[in-house]
Amino acid sequence: MTPEQASAQSEDICRLAPVIPVLVVKDASSAADLARALVKGGLPALEVTLRTDAALDVIREMSTVEGGVVGAGTLLTPADVQAAKDAGAKFGVSPGATDRIIDACLEADLPLLPGAATASEAMYLLERGFTVQKFFPAEANGGAPALKSLASPLPQIRFCPTGGVSLKNAPDYLSLPNTLCVGGSWVAPGNLVDAGDWSAITALAAEAAALPR
Repeated sequence: MTPEQASAQSEDICRLAPVIPVLVVKDASSAADLARALVKGGLPALEVTLRTDAALDVIREMSTVEGGVVGAGTLLTPADVQAAKDAGAKFGVSPGATDRIIDACLEADLPLLPGAATASEAMYLLERGFTVQKFFPAEANGGAPALKSLASPLPQIRFCPTGGVSLKNAPDYLSLPNTLCVGGSWVAPGNLVDAGDWSAITALAAEAAALPR
């Protein structure tokens, strides 16, 4: 897979819905139900962060849900890339970008949404052929005004801002010409997941899916 192919596939995934849920799931037994609730609400692209011991099992379970496109977030090493691919991940997300991570994803044919926080990092990824990137951590790096300021000098790049994005500020990002979608965890709060309140999560997902962009 070339970087251009990876970016094209990442863009297709980012265009599926205005929001990609960023999920930290500790128990794989509820993973399929959570995925079904989010997909039912109109959010098919799901990022499962590799921050828990159950994450790979969560990806395996969610990958069985019809209509879902499950990816692995917090990719830090080539071993993470291979494990995510083996678990059924259809795309990868990294908080930043290194040559080792990029090369591992390309070798594994895993579309990567690489993270960038500065203009220099975004330019480096552009040089590598990645025109679709993750802006992270979004709010800590100046939020929507900062991302907007990158649009004029770097019009080739489209972003998925993640980190501190909420229902309240998501429209600020989605209104920007260089934003494809946002990543957020508010659509699957831990208390609702623990309670198995899937209808409430579906309602949150539907609210997010209706955001204009």
